[in-house]
Amino acid sequence: MQKGDIRIGVSGWTYAPWRGAFYPKGLPQKRELAYASSAFRTIEINGTFYGMQTPDAFARWAEETPDDFVFAVKGSRYITHMRRLKDCMVPLANFFASGVLRLGPKLGPILWQFPPNFHFKEDRLAEFLTMLPHDGEAASALARKHDDRLKARAWLRARDCPPLRHAIEIRHESFIDPAFTALLRKHDVALVCADTVEWPLLMDMTSDFVYCRLHGSEKLYHSAYDAAALDRWSRRVTAWSQGKPMTDGRFIESRQSSRRPRDVFVYFDNTDKLHAPDDARSLMERLGQTPRQVAAA
Repeated sequence: MQKGDIRIGVSGWTYAPWRGAFYPKGLPQKRELAYASSAFRTIEINGTFYGMQTPDAFARWAEETPDDFVFAVKGSRYITHMRRLKDCMVPLANFFASGVLRLGPKLGPILWQFPPNFHFKEDRLAEFLTMLPHDGEAASALARKHDDRLKARAWLRARDCPPLRHAIEIRHESFIDPAFTALLRKHDVALVCADTVEWPLLMDMTSDFVYCRLHGSEKLYHSAYDAAALDRWSRRVTAWSQGKPMTDGRFIESRQSSRRPRDVFVYFDNTDKLHAPDDARSLMERLGQTPRQVAAA
């Protein structure tokens, strides 16, 4: 049976409570990414959300991870939370010029997370989606429009970059509008399936891949997922990857897009209480993925 690739991972990797628990006692902090990436096939980079990175940082992350590994990269909050998508051509150029393209074949989906008080504005969102590059050449062309706010020399080469995938995570009920999913589908952007106790959990498929963020079953960023919840997510992931009907959820549109196998990326973001690594490995086991052997400390 044809099915999409399934990658299960965690959001971020630098957490003090993980040291001596998920990370072996005495593991040098500079070895944490290598250790985490030997356990999971994908990890979200969170630092790109909070501040500008450098090409050297992206190069180092790529070098420290296995050949078959990919990163998800979280888009800058300056674009989503401060500019709120207004006049963001140059900020987008800065983001891509900061070194994102230096990940090369390890560049996975790019996540754009909107703030909870950001309402659906069709024209503004359409303008933003039109600017998003979907291949290395377009990303490089956009990066050339950067200004002097970069921390280091711009990285403009897109050698070996895969097609660029984008996903949007919404946190306001106003996005529950067919015009929103139509826009995403038009621009081939995925709607993030975000499991939270505070914001909409939506399952509409709008691209050729699924991006899922599991923030905690009962308390945001804290709660673990019990066996029943993990079984439920396993069934959903399996259906998505195999292109089978998946009706277990809330949808904006009653009629879903064509059924076809999709790549699935799942990130556990219930990181505050050390649940994310255990939950990720438990979901991998349910999906028939043998947890990877972690690197030696």
